Amino acid sequence: MTEVSFAKSFLSALDSRPVKLSAEHVEDPKTYAARSPYTLPKMPKPMIKRRSTFIPGQERSLSVSVKSLRNPPLDVKLSSQGPNTSVLDVKNAVSDESGIPVAKLKLLHRKKPVPDSKVLKDLVADDETHVEFSVMVMGGAAAVKTPPAAQAEVAQGQSGGEVLDTREFWDDLKGFLLQRIRDEKTAGELADTFQAAWRAKA
Repeated sequence: MTEVSFAKSFLSALDSRPVKLSAEHVEDPKTYAARSPYTLPKMPKPMIKRRSTFIPGQERSLSVSVKSLRNPPLDVKLSSQGPNTSVLDVKNAVSDESGIPVAKLKLLHRKKPVPDSKVLKDLVADDETHVEFSVMVMGGAAAVKTPPAAQAEVAQGQSGGEVLDTREFWDDLKGFLLQRIRDEKTAGELADTFQAAWRAKA
């Protein structure tokens, strides 16, 4: 095949292909084919626009929940928070209730970290009244402050063998036995048996 015949066959092959328009092509409106108007289908249910339940000028109140499924488990709920409450304020409230230092807390909203400078109204829509955070505790359970053990209060009054000589002790014992056995006769017999055995020993 000579070069001329090859060029002719190549050009004829190009002519048989559909014409491609450039991105800047502008069609002449006069050449438009007649088109029937298109009507959008009707919705099965009419769309109802949500109306805000807040009075103009009234500041809405938001409820906040902070949860953690990891160690240590946390479930803190804060109510009546203003929309301008910052994430740092929420962390301080969680720290007060859980005893975990603020520096060890990292709050996440929709699985994304939230900076301390954000406020609640930046995280919710206009018609939402609840914000849910998940929390990460840096360091785990080791970050939790262990409160000092409260000193046990020592009961004042009689103690030791002196208590066994009082009628109140045996009445309390009889009441305890009655509560456990639920039979007044049997409870009385046991209480008398205990009292007689103690007096025989003494």
